[in-house]
Amino acid sequence: MKRFIPLIIMLIAIISLAYYVKLPQQTELRPLGKFYLENSYFGNYSAKSPEVVTSILWDYRGVDTLFETSVFFLAIIGSLALFSLERRERKRKSQGLTLIVRDVTKVIVAMIITVSASIALHGHLTPGGGFQGGSALAVAPLLIIAAYSKYVLEEHGLDKTRALVLRSIGLLGITLVALIPLLEGGFIMQNQPIFPAEIGGQLLSGSLIYYNIFEFLAVGAGFTAVFLLLSIPEKEVRA
Repeated sequence: MKRFIPLIIMLIAIISLAYYVKLPQQTELRPLGKFYLENSYFGNYSAKSPEVVTSILWDYRGVDTLFETSVFFLAIIGSLALFSLERRERKRKSQGLTLIVRDVTKVIVAMIITVSASIALHGHLTPGGGFQGGSALAVAPLLIIAAYSKYVLEEHGLDKTRALVLRSIGLLGITLVALIPLLEGGFIMQNQPIFPAEIGGQLLSGSLIYYNIFEFLAVGAGFTAVFLLLSIPEKEVRA
């Protein structure tokens, strides 16, 4: 029977693909999608952002994104609780990989930090945003852990406690940006006209750029904390 399982899975995949191809294609834009496209940058309910996806995530359905960020924060807290050790880890000096790998890693890490920051800071203008930029940023400490060791990050001041603090600062920043409109007589997470769309001729899209910056910090630090926990040597956990 086991020999037929791959064949059955392949058959189901082929049937599903054939069914999907035969489905009639959507030819007309739905009213909700039309509203987003017409009002993202122009229109009476504009978010002042040419990037429609970011407008939807942090403006039109911003409360939903806020709760998603909170759930991610709670997941990080849960991970910390599961991997918590009863006693302090013994720090060990690790030589890491070869010199060539370590030197190349330095260059790649610098490039990752630059690109990830660009993805986050331009998320209101081009495809990207805080979550995508933060996810890319988290690759940098992961490479350092692989090429050097987790202890190198900790020796330079980036341990799981500081990563969690940065994560908390990011989440606190998102909360403050969401609550500021209430002080101006608006509603929670209101974008326009509470936040200026431009400053000095530079398009900021109101609150969208601030959400992306704090989300960038929160996601990058959150993933880093998890990577530091997962890289704890098994002997240290069992000790």
